[in-house]
Amino acid sequence: MSKSHRLFDLLQILRRHRRPVAGLALAREAGVSLRTIRRDIASLQAMGADIQGEAGVGYVLKPGFLLPPLMFSEEELHALKLGAEWVRNQTDESLARAAQNLLAKVDAMLPAGIQHQLHDIGFYVGQRQLQLHPVDLGMLRQAMSEQRKVLIFYRDVGGAATQRIIWPISLGFIENERYVASWCEMRHDFRTFRIDRIDHADIRSEHYPGDRRDLVKQWRLQVASGGTQHTK
Repeated sequence: MSKSHRLFDLLQILRRHRRPVAGLALAREAGVSLRTIRRDIASLQAMGADIQGEAGVGYVLKPGFLLPPLMFSEEELHALKLGAEWVRNQTDESLARAAQNLLAKVDAMLPAGIQHQLHDIGFYVGQRQLQLHPVDLGMLRQAMSEQRKVLIFYRDVGGAATQRIIWPISLGFIENERYVASWCEMRHDFRTFRIDRIDHADIRSEHYPGDRRDLVKQWRLQVASGGTQHTK
């Protein structure tokens, strides 16, 4: 492995750790010696990376540092293309355009000799069957971003209709179904709603309280314990 790739990999490892990580742990993850880690840390610091710490204590990378563009591996390009294709075919129009723009930007920066690796991959992502009256996922993403309440008109599996005020916190993509995880004011608890059963949805002017990320953590803990219910 070239030194540039090794430095890039070390930088990625440091970015995954928000707290100081011991040099031995970095060496094991990177597959190199502790002596090499110490030299590479010094090289990154000389390039401007704000890496704090020292031998025997641990190292932590402060945010804000970017290396000059480096070469992608073939598998990294495959992962990028596969992920972008999934987003393009499985989500809403806005995210689909963003995925296409992302691929175009990556394609433009790649050396001509490896551009084919971004496009010639042995994967296929099918396009999901469009719903007749889908709720705009972009609107739900906006509500999540702005932490706004949403009024939904929902039909259960038996066709019974209800109106609910929800606090959308996360979107789920499971096989061919789309879900929105939310706090439901009617149930005073977390609920997961199938998007194809939402006949209509409107963003309300009210912001829901707290921080969405904290609500997501609470919801995931409840899911892990088997407490969160799907609204049928």
